[in-house]
Amino acid sequence: MLSRVANSIFWANRYIERAENYARFIDVNFNLSLDLPPDLPEQWGPLVITTGDWDLFKEFHENPTRENVIYFLTFDKNNPNSILNCIHKGRENARTFRESITREIWEQINNLYFLVNEGFNSKIWTKNRASRDFFHQIRNDCQLIYGIEESTISRMEGWHFGCMGRYLERADKTSRLLDVKYHYILPSVKLVGTTLDMLHWTALLKSVSAFNMYRRAYGKIVPQNIVEFLLMNRYFPRSIWFSINQAEKSLAFLSDHPVNGNGTNPAAKKMGMLRSEIEFADINDIFMKGLHEHLDETQKKINQISDTIYTNFFTINPQNSQQQTTSDSTQTQSQSSN
Repeated sequence: MLSRVANSIFWANRYIERAENYARFIDVNFNLSLDLPPDLPEQWGPLVITTGDWDLFKEFHENPTRENVIYFLTFDKNNPNSILNCIHKGRENARTFRESITREIWEQINNLYFLVNEGFNSKIWTKNRASRDFFHQIRNDCQLIYGIEESTISRMEGWHFGCMGRYLERADKTSRLLDVKYHYILPSVKLVGTTLDMLHWTALLKSVSAFNMYRRAYGKIVPQNIVEFLLMNRYFPRSIWFSINQAEKSLAFLSDHPVNGNGTNPAAKKMGMLRSEIEFADINDIFMKGLHEHLDETQKKINQISDTIYTNFFTINPQNSQQQTTSDSTQTQSQSSN
């Protein structure tokens, strides 16, 4: 497979996953605002902070109001990671390997593209209830693309490049969703562990569709258990460990060496190290060290893995790296929100 095609497949999946996760970011606050006491204001600034685009946001918006944040994360063309830009770039990448995907996938990508553009034209971010339904529809349409891919694509190189991109993006965004809680400001430290604090944690679980699975595994809402579930659980498909493990399996296929084997691929070594660190971590040590610091370190390692994958698979060679297309370079630089 041409490195150019592999790069496009990798990034098309990352962009679509990123769009879905941004819709989930926004849904964190929609869920939370329904349950907050009426005397407490909604907080939208943390969503921008955790995406890593706060400085860019401040260039165009003075205050992190609900409308400003939703517009910036969803439709702002000045934000390279907005949902609108992600869907557009995902669609343009898919166009370059159109012959490698089924008609059903291409049609669903187009449906998603037109949905987001329709939301932009109708200024959906100014309408409360309609806005919530809109983000639910984005999530559903992204998941429909995954489902069609799952049932119609042969498990060859293209499939594994797509899986690797999707699961690396999912691991990164799950860590950022967890980090959202760190940036929420309670009126007082005395409220830690109170009903209000638990509302924040519950909204977080709901935003990753993890509430029911978490309750089956742990029952009570306990912060340490929630972090353990979203970070280390081996069976929940949006946990960081599960995502890294799935990406590692696809990388093993592409590198032609077994998972946990002595492969020479630098990306495989980094991915294996990160998987092991998560697998054998102690949740109490993580909270003692600082959850925010731990998640920030995890995000950096995921970005390093992505950079190494780019070097191993998508560049021609160190001397001819300038021959890469402009779109490839742009995609590599926009791969992280950090």
